[in-house]
Amino acid sequence: MSALTRRAFTASAPLALAALAHPGLAQPVATRPLVIAHRGASGERPEHTLAAYQRAIDQGADYVEPDLVMTRDGVLVARHENEISGTTDVADRPDFADRRTEQLIDGVKVEGWFTEDFTLAELKTLKARERLPDLRPGSAAFDGQAAIPTFQEVVDLTKAESRRTGRTIGTYPEMKHPTYFEARGLPMGASLAAALRDNGLDRRDAPVFVQCFEPKPLRAFRARSQAPTVMLVGAGALSDGMLAEVAEFADGLGPELKMVLDANTPGLPATGLIAKAQAAGMKVHPWTVRSENSFLPPALRQGENPAGHGNSAELLRALYRAGVDGVFTDFPELAVTVRQEIFNT
Repeated sequence: MSALTRRAFTASAPLALAALAHPGLAQPVATRPLVIAHRGASGERPEHTLAAYQRAIDQGADYVEPDLVMTRDGVLVARHENEISGTTDVADRPDFADRRTEQLIDGVKVEGWFTEDFTLAELKTLKARERLPDLRPGSAAFDGQAAIPTFQEVVDLTKAESRRTGRTIGTYPEMKHPTYFEARGLPMGASLAAALRDNGLDRRDAPVFVQCFEPKPLRAFRARSQAPTVMLVGAGALSDGMLAEVAEFADGLGPELKMVLDANTPGLPATGLIAKAQAAGMKVHPWTVRSENSFLPPALRQGENPAGHGNSAELLRALYRAGVDGVFTDFPELAVTVRQEIFNT
């Protein structure tokens, strides 16, 4: 257990014990939830690098999550967005200065450098950077050390690490802006389905979840592949009818944290969405637990520094007690530690 994990775990242990001791608060559930490493151990290493995924695996994560975008020559690569000035050194490369442009992505004008304007060989000459250096200076210390990985490299890593560790390590790819890429002649859904088939992951029981914020591309993907699918949703109301519709093409729901927990009420009680989604036949994997104060509910912040770590362990406890099937986190070591405390496994 790292020093940061130890501090977060120890500081919040009395709260957990109090919650479990009082019958008015939710009790632990029986199902052991998955720990999904959001972009790898992205609180400690630049996101979407093999180093971040490796660290997450070493910390006990069940799944690693690559966001997928595409290159000009049709290769799936792991980046948070297709605009890469914030996550690579591309802006420092005079040989690529003429690639700076503006694109309309999902109705929003974005200026910068875009993966679809580079071949894979060109992207491989770039180096990854921490996207949030002010909040994560420790991670930023690793800037310039890692290249952009392909999706195939991520899958190869999970397979190799599954053999090495003796435990199944899954892959949880997100299709980013698939409609946009389709319009550019880059069929993301078809490419991902083919990649899963080539890697023996095109089956219902494969250690993979394919996620997306766009329902139409996710529904189309479901027609191409047997791999489990997850519909991502941001904060907002989801009616029972909408949940039933999503359940027609998604095996899981990936809601924003504020949709599943009431952050303004002591004890962070569940909102009811988890139970409704599970009743509709879907797994529930909320996103994203981060330890920095700037990402935490006010009651869980510790100190005034936005980059300081607050009581994210208690947030994890609330999610586990609420009955989630898995949780996305930038700090998988802490999520694994708290899960061990709650579930003794």
